[in-house]
Amino acid sequence: MKKYNVGILGYGWVASAHIPAINATSLGQVTAICSSRKLDAAQLSAEHGGRITACRDLEAMLADPEIHVVSVCGYPHDHARQVIAAAQAGKHLIIEKPLCLSLKELRAMQKAVKQARIKTCICFECRFSSQFLATKAVIDEGLLGQLHYGEVDYYHGIGPWYGQFRWNTRADAGGSALLTAGCHALDALLLCMSDKVVEVSSYDTKSRSRIFAPYEYPTTSVTILKFKNGAVGKCAAVVDCLQPYYFHTHLAGSEGSLLDNKFHSMKLHTNKNSWSALAMKLLDSGDVSDHPYQTQFEAFFNALDKGKDMPLTNFAEAARTHEVIFAADRSAKLGRAVAVGS
Repeated sequence: MKKYNVGILGYGWVASAHIPAINATSLGQVTAICSSRKLDAAQLSAEHGGRITACRDLEAMLADPEIHVVSVCGYPHDHARQVIAAAQAGKHLIIEKPLCLSLKELRAMQKAVKQARIKTCICFECRFSSQFLATKAVIDEGLLGQLHYGEVDYYHGIGPWYGQFRWNTRADAGGSALLTAGCHALDALLLCMSDKVVEVSSYDTKSRSRIFAPYEYPTTSVTILKFKNGAVGKCAAVVDCLQPYYFHTHLAGSEGSLLDNKFHSMKLHTNKNSWSALAMKLLDSGDVSDHPYQTQFEAFFNALDKGKDMPLTNFAEAARTHEVIFAADRSAKLGRAVAVGS
């Protein structure tokens, strides 16, 4: 028996990645699944291992004192209500991205989490990927110097070939190109730049392909970010492209630059006419089965066991990213620059 029992809320595509990742950690195990669909507990237990109970009522799962953590894997438009209820029940939280679909919902969730004094893990798991652990190490070692420009872009066509397409196309479910998926790239950019965003300017558009016609919102956006220290950045979120998945990263600093898995550094006297290679696994798939959840969840349970906030992806970190997203979406709607937090 492990130390922390986890209840999974929602039994869709992303839950299929959370469950094995949680069970593979040293301290966590899935012991309950709550879904609007009727599930068979014996079948779930046989499929995922261990003893798993099934329920269709969130309140019943939250009332179970044996559940220590709730993993929120349902639709984004339900997150705020579910997270607030779980926090009020004293459950620690793993929350899939996006946290919510509006700044108002974000503030309500912040209040509930703070009042409950619970620990949180938000699924910006790209921060725990080989690519960004290595990228951040290069930055922290000073090999790029002081960054003055950064761009991280998300290219991933989310069409009918993905299960989430059936609901992701709705404005009240997917929200925007940034909210539905591009948030991973924006979050990675903020991780790299390590400074407060003070203003954003964003524009959005949509593919003319019939494949993406069902989308009720613009599915491509580009956002320019102004940081407090004077640096600038760019994030493109393109979920209506027809190409292989690509998580583009380009950083420029006073001592060198980094492009995806390549870099040049004046400090190492590398040849500025050619790139040096970094050994890393690039983010190259939008499939949740390929995401680094286990590494992230292991960090969460270890921090929880010490009574500390987890590194990199706690609620406060994720809230800052969402504040920038909401400002960017507002900028695109208004057609002008928007101060973050306004």
